[in-house]
Amino acid sequence: MALRGEAAIAMWIDFDPAIVAELGDWHTHEHMPERLGIPGFRRGTRWSGGGAGASHFVLYELESLDVFASNAYLERLNDPTPWSRKMTPHHRNMVRSPCRVVGGAGAGVGAALLTVRLSPRPGEAERLRDGLLRELLPALARRPGIAAAHLLVTEPTVMPPQTEEQRMRGGDALADWVLLVHGYEAAAVAALAQGELGSAALAGRGAAPGAVIGSYRLDYALTNVDVGAP
Repeated sequence: MALRGEAAIAMWIDFDPAIVAELGDWHTHEHMPERLGIPGFRRGTRWSGGGAGASHFVLYELESLDVFASNAYLERLNDPTPWSRKMTPHHRNMVRSPCRVVGGAGAGVGAALLTVRLSPRPGEAERLRDGLLRELLPALARRPGIAAAHLLVTEPTVMPPQTEEQRMRGGDALADWVLLVHGYEAAAVAALAQGELGSAALAGRGAAPGAVIGSYRLDYALTNVDVGAP
């Protein structure tokens, strides 16, 4: 599997300008290492840019959906550090989705990323999924400038009851389906928003109107091995 596990947490976030200068320091030196130290967390990446998609995107790749119910994860969510208690209330417009990794093509982490939040039209889920997994994503992953493309689907039933971190943020929204496309040429990745991953093209495959597209650049990546976790 190209992503490092069968599950993921996909998050789109705007940050209060008051904490942006401190954001990278906190997230790089405390928050992401804390998360990657939790059993079952395999890799984390933080991205900035956005457009309509929000100013930042964070992805955690997990061993399985079982991690969401683990004591180690719930303990961290309900006992934030003092630094996290300072930073978390300044998260804005948070979309946080626990996802199952459905499939994809290619491998690795590129410097550029396109995220697409979408939903199938009623009765079109199977056609949309099959068209993405069998045709579109493999074709994209072979294209010059592109490295990998993945489909994730939100699994809301694995979400724990409201945690202390969620309470401090004031509640989170959910995505439905998520497309992620990594590349090593930013222009090639960004062009997909006006081409194969644009609203009209996705509608032709069975997607509902209203897809939200964000374009990002990589800020930081960390794995469980980097922090000495199993």
